[in-house]
Amino acid sequence: MTTRRVNLNTESVDNYLKAIFALGGQDDERVTSNALAERLGVAPASITNMLQKLAASSLPFVEYERHRGVRLSAAGRRRALEVLRHHRLLETFLYEILEYPLEEVHDEAERLEHFISERFEERIAAKLGHPKFDPHGHCIPEMDGRMSTQVSRPLTDIEQDGKFLVDSVSDQDPLLLKQLRAHGITPGARLHVTSPSQQEFVLRAGSNSKALRLSRTLAGTVRVRSPD
Repeated sequence: MTTRRVNLNTESVDNYLKAIFALGGQDDERVTSNALAERLGVAPASITNMLQKLAASSLPFVEYERHRGVRLSAAGRRRALEVLRHHRLLETFLYEILEYPLEEVHDEAERLEHFISERFEERIAAKLGHPKFDPHGHCIPEMDGRMSTQVSRPLTDIEQDGKFLVDSVSDQDPLLLKQLRAHGITPGARLHVTSPSQQEFVLRAGSNSKALRLSRTLAGTVRVRSPD
């Protein structure tokens, strides 16, 4: 079979690898083409075409079988973690140094992550004091790809009223992030959850804060852990 060389530094390839990593999780589960198409907003036929190219490259980034889904190869995982490190360091730099609002850092980092040099990455990390987590509460991969294990669960797993710490919030919905921030619901905040149900969750960060009602779908974007 003739192998094809894929440009290993294209934005499109990086975005595919990050999406597969995010959907496959720490257990490296296979990801369906439909799930990938929904995540990337790309037609399924285009997904299949790209996955076939990535799998057939001289340095394959993925292991792909039609109807069985895709997972990252060792090379693909290394590249995904490298780009993820760039992205989360940039988010932290934008948030802490340039004082961007939380809901704006993701899209800005998306535009920059593919183009920074390793030297620039190292200088950002040093300037920030080598942070372990980004502003959304997500772990920043180490230079060698290692990542800390975060022990948390989505709000949708909560079945009774209780007090929790916000571990992380999804970076995929800027409007939701703005709403959460306005209610004081950010990583590290103490959160009182009441009336968890199949329909909605009532959240309050602090006794004097205004309650926020989230649908079950939106509640799944917030992860919490037990108070320290």
